[in-house]
Amino acid sequence: MGNIFKKHFLTSFILLALISSLLLSSSVNAAPAYQIDVPLDQALVYSGGESTNLRDYDPATTYSSGDKLIFSGLVSFDPQLNLTPDLADTWEVSPDGTVYTFHIRENAKFHDGRAVTAEDVIYSWERAASPELESDTVLTYLGDIVGVREMNAGQADHISGLKAIDEHSLQVTIDAPKPYFILKLTFPTAYVVDKANVETGEEWVRTPNGTGPYRLKEWRSFEYIIYEANQDFYLGAPSIPYVVTKLYAGDDLRLFETGEVDMAGVGSYNADRVLDPTEPLHDQLVTGVDLCTDYVVFDNTQPPFDDINVRKAFSMAFDRERYIDVVLRGKALPAIGPFPPGLPGFNYQLKGLPYDPEGARELLKQSKYGGTEGLPPIVYTNGGIGSSISPDVAAMAEMWEQNLGVTIKVENIEYNYYYQQIYSGNHGQIFGGGWCADYPDPENFADVLFHTGSSQNNGGYSNPELDALLEQARVETDVTKRIAMYQQAEQMIVDDAPVLFTTHSLSYQLVQPYVKGFVFTPITIPIERYMWLDGK
Repeated sequence: MGNIFKKHFLTSFILLALISSLLLSSSVNAAPAYQIDVPLDQALVYSGGESTNLRDYDPATTYSSGDKLIFSGLVSFDPQLNLTPDLADTWEVSPDGTVYTFHIRENAKFHDGRAVTAEDVIYSWERAASPELESDTVLTYLGDIVGVREMNAGQADHISGLKAIDEHSLQVTIDAPKPYFILKLTFPTAYVVDKANVETGEEWVRTPNGTGPYRLKEWRSFEYIIYEANQDFYLGAPSIPYVVTKLYAGDDLRLFETGEVDMAGVGSYNADRVLDPTEPLHDQLVTGVDLCTDYVVFDNTQPPFDDINVRKAFSMAFDRERYIDVVLRGKALPAIGPFPPGLPGFNYQLKGLPYDPEGARELLKQSKYGGTEGLPPIVYTNGGIGSSISPDVAAMAEMWEQNLGVTIKVENIEYNYYYQQIYSGNHGQIFGGGWCADYPDPENFADVLFHTGSSQNNGGYSNPELDALLEQARVETDVTKRIAMYQQAEQMIVDDAPVLFTTHSLSYQLVQPYVKGFVFTPITIPIERYMWLDGK
């Protein structure tokens, strides 16, 4: 789920790691006080952070792309983003496109050796749909299945569209023929969990009995997480024996330079250095364009953003080029609509709202608020600690003050609980957002984020004409017509300005030369099982 991402929102604990690593490390090169009890020459080593919110580690409730080492689902993506069999080795679709029959591999097992059955899938999906779990993602990714919405609303005890034909055959009935439905099953909400494991208590995620290519060997908070290869993995044991994440170990780039980690992300601050062909690290750099769109959400249900002219004014008072140059050091692409470059349906002819301060002030006057003086106090809710204001929010607030004469109050919500507060509606009239593709289809942006009935439509935007078009596009089988519908929908979204589109992010990754098989993928996949170490 999408950056700030990704789900494509940025996972909160990654942001927390950046700050905590500075707070907890007396020196970015300080040696850890602990010993990792696996041979690091047989391990792929990362640095990172962790969340104090255990819901971030539960496939049914995470806002991120999930733990694809421990857990898996019926289908997955390969490094080229082709849909591939996973727990299910084959499946058939009925002629009318509404009934899927999945055949689970005979050798598919949980980490404790128990065979995976159709009933395990049903349990996992019904658990996700249960109102008690309060999953914010289940309707987005499983809501096309007949009976999911009823169960989630507390109107049914089971999902009527699921049927175990036998131990290894699962029948899934959806509400209409939707060509993208099976792609949704690659998202963590559809992953399989073990009932006995889950029922040990809320701390079950610390000792998960998954089905993925790696087992969780040890998790020591604030120190490290160790995964070991699942030798019984149904698709073949991974080549790399261990994957280690050092928690709060320090600055990624310096850890990479000293050989303490094997891969490292590079932020915009250091990108120029590694992009320089004369820099020794340049040869280890892998770059790519993420399938992500960063934006700021206007709460369309709260004054003053219940007025389209106010929303447009705030969008037109934002200078993308200056924002990218100053805040992001030129390391992003401008976004004027929801679809990122590389996504089917990306439209080079899209007409965005221009940077036009004078036009923005005029629109503000034309609004029902009559100009700056008539606006209520405006609060920007952001993920952060204390009273500090992040550079991106500070830059936007400064532009709105300079171009519109509007002063914004910024409130911070602790990272681990930021998205829970956003989804529960506990936020100001503006808040940060962003989305990265979960599957390469424009429906994942237009429909998931902007349809009136979508649980990911956090700004309460509603346009019945757009809804009708999106509902028609869901079941359109002609690819050309379908893409044209989504491009029309995108233009409608831009014209209504429910959010302020800002940037499409770029990826900069350093990879040690002995790490083989790594390829950049704009959608998170279990890439570690495709990799190997040679000469570490």
